Amino acid sequence: MYLARGAEALVTLDEGIVIKERIPKNYRLQEIDERIRKERTRAEARLISEARRGGVPTPVIYDIQDFRIEMQYIEGKPLKYLMDEEMSNKVGQLVGRLHSNGIIHGDLTTSNMIFSNARIYLIDFGLAYMDSSLEAQGVDVHVLFQTFESTHSDHEKLIASFCQGYRKSFVTADDVIERVKEIEKRGRYA
Repeated sequence: MYLARGAEALVTLDEGIVIKERIPKNYRLQEIDERIRKERTRAEARLISEARRGGVPTPVIYDIQDFRIEMQYIEGKPLKYLMDEEMSNKVGQLVGRLHSNGIIHGDLTTSNMIFSNARIYLIDFGLAYMDSSLEAQGVDVHVLFQTFESTHSDHEKLIASFCQGYRKSFVTADDVIERVKEIEKRGRYA
């Protein structure tokens, strides 16, 4: 069963297993394209597993092949349909754990979070990378705050609640939150 198609990959469900397969880019030389797709596939699988070891619920990786990751299907609802202040606080704690482990998600949106069995799972690490810099963490959080603003009328409360949770699990949370404010100002006056 077809689940999603993005710019980079096709995601399907086959007998309870999610299969994410990176699609070829015809504008690249085949040899380069294959190398890039293999590297990105391995990196994504590694970061999903690293996040899980760091205390962030993610799908379990079953197998990795050249351009394909087979992983656990998380039965649940996208968080964008369930978001409230309590959920936002929990998301803050998860993102704090992720950042504590030096992982930047790269696409922190409530569409990439699944609520299942009273837990929030982070999915789609296709843009994720390792980076402990304040700027990278600030941009990661800024993307989430933009999602709150564009999809939820009570976004100020969600942001405040996220910050509370983020501070609980991440030592330099206040520095990152200050950086988010700087990033917002940059965008406003660009």
